[in-house]
Amino acid sequence: MNKEAFFWILGSGLLMSGIALIGSITFLFKQKTFERMILPLVALAAGSLIGGAFFHMIPAALSSHHLDELQVGIWIALGFTVFFALEQFIHHHHCHRQNVNCQKPLAYLILIGDGLHNFLGGLAVAGAFLVDIRLGVATWIAAAAHEVPQELGDFGALVHSGWSKKKALLWNFISGLMFPVGGLITYAVSSQINTDFLIAFAAGNFIYIGASDLVPEVNKARTLLRNIVHFTAFSAGLVLLLAVRLFFKH
Repeated sequence: MNKEAFFWILGSGLLMSGIALIGSITFLFKQKTFERMILPLVALAAGSLIGGAFFHMIPAALSSHHLDELQVGIWIALGFTVFFALEQFIHHHHCHRQNVNCQKPLAYLILIGDGLHNFLGGLAVAGAFLVDIRLGVATWIAAAAHEVPQELGDFGALVHSGWSKKKALLWNFISGLMFPVGGLITYAVSSQINTDFLIAFAAGNFIYIGASDLVPEVNKARTLLRNIVHFTAFSAGLVLLLAVRLFFKH
């Protein structure tokens, strides 16, 4: 087994878990300043996720000797569909069983959804590291760009649900630990099964999150200036991942 990949998987997984503590920066900013930061970060994350999928993960999956083009397409579609189903389940369960506003999920649903998301993300990023360390780094960058605004949003939602900031940070971090768990499971089974399919699966995840969840959020801005800022941040995410591909070829 690839020992170098193991340390990259473990280290990047723990570092990703640490991003769950990003909510602590809210202690440093006024509420209005914090709110202005969120949507540009969301736009940056959307560009990074889509750039990661199209510039790194899909080309890597297509170059795999274990997958043909149709299989790559199937795994991308499956990755997209799994996250669509996960989101539908969470919203359906929350709205119909709790009979409250869908935009404010209960704390435990946030943690369950985020934990599963982190677990799947850990599987996918570890799969990328097993194919090529540089591909793993690019995939991690794209995933991390998404995690920052997501974890800030989750933290805010937990606090809004009535939790203290300390409790919200602790449980957000515990949820984040599912990322290295997923990564270590991928590493453990990689000697028994080929994990190249996880690259295409993760590409579908990234496309869904970027296009279906994040882009609609930044499209809600009502002023031309904010639209320009959001588009610039989105483009910066794309350019960042393209630059990684051009300067650090796999």
